[in-house]
Amino acid sequence: MSTVQLYFGSDKLSYSHFKTIKDGGIALCTSVKNIVEYSKQASEDSPAIILFEKTEIEKDVEILKEIKTKVPNSYIILVSDSIPREEFNRYIKYGVRDALKSRATKERYSNALEFVERNHKIITSTSRGQLSLGTYRVPLWKRIFDIILSVAAFVILSPVLIIVGVLIRIESPGPVIYKSKRVGSNYKEFDFFKFRSMYRDADKRLKEFLSLNQYNDVDLSHFNIEDDTARIPIDTENVLHDGLYFSDDDVITEEEFIKERSIKQKNNFVKFENDPRITKMGRFIRKYSIDELPQLINIIRGDMSIVGNRPLPLYEAEQLTSDQYIDRFMGPAGLTGLWQVEKRGDSGKLSPEERKQLDIYYANNFSFWLDLKIIIRTFTAFIQKENV
Repeated sequence: MSTVQLYFGSDKLSYSHFKTIKDGGIALCTSVKNIVEYSKQASEDSPAIILFEKTEIEKDVEILKEIKTKVPNSYIILVSDSIPREEFNRYIKYGVRDALKSRATKERYSNALEFVERNHKIITSTSRGQLSLGTYRVPLWKRIFDIILSVAAFVILSPVLIIVGVLIRIESPGPVIYKSKRVGSNYKEFDFFKFRSMYRDADKRLKEFLSLNQYNDVDLSHFNIEDDTARIPIDTENVLHDGLYFSDDDVITEEEFIKERSIKQKNNFVKFENDPRITKMGRFIRKYSIDELPQLINIIRGDMSIVGNRPLPLYEAEQLTSDQYIDRFMGPAGLTGLWQVEKRGDSGKLSPEERKQLDIYYANNFSFWLDLKIIIRTFTAFIQKENV
């Protein structure tokens, strides 16, 4: 797939950086009219990838509206080194799909482009009814199974859901449920639901919880935490900050993430004991996996199945577009899965590579009886042995 890549903005240094790491091939646009003209060069099967330079929120929103109207077949990536948390959700609402720093690494940008290619190719073939051999389509037995179990569970657990929601709100003002963009089957993005388990000002507690790092071999000099305003939120609880990636209860630097992808031997994720970002109620619902219950809505909607591979944050999915890992997305996304029941009750001591291989195994071998076995084992693995 040959894509048209455009840079919209006035920062010549930023444009030159992306042009350099791409080895040319990125056109500079200073108006929506330019974008429309260049986008005509894109084939029907490829989106126009637009690196959109952030300026003022109100001005940017109007331009984004115009772009999505005139160039609907576009994939917009926000370019910014800092952005207030409350603004980023508005950018997402008006078409932004990803975020990059103005000096993003070549590998980070290449991963984003490869993800767009995989995602768009599958979406295009699906819309035409021409599913390739490597595209996942949920079997009828699995969809029926998912609907029956998820609806029954939702009805039975509705009193618990209401009580938990009230207690979360009482302890910490803010939304009871948060949505984040996750990538599931066929690299499809969707809104992923969880009970909020962190304080709304969790990002401001960064300095406090970094001192509680469990892993002594992680170089904390990577963590630039002097400027609390220099952060790009990916969603309510996932934040990209000067090369830091946050996903639920994990933190990793971009450098460490790339290193892990290369050697695939060491788990470089950083976890924290008694994480002060997490509310008391949040600690309880995480321990018993109650925070996952709103995903019953995702299952009813068809985004996920009861059993499958866990949907990933966008930046993680972008790391897994190579042929050796693509099978992981050619199976169902799920509330629980094979690697969760394999080691969850043993402090989660699975390496990233082991998790990926279990996901690939499940995608290639799932069946009614395997699903039933995983569900039964899930009930015995609810309580984690360590509070992390």
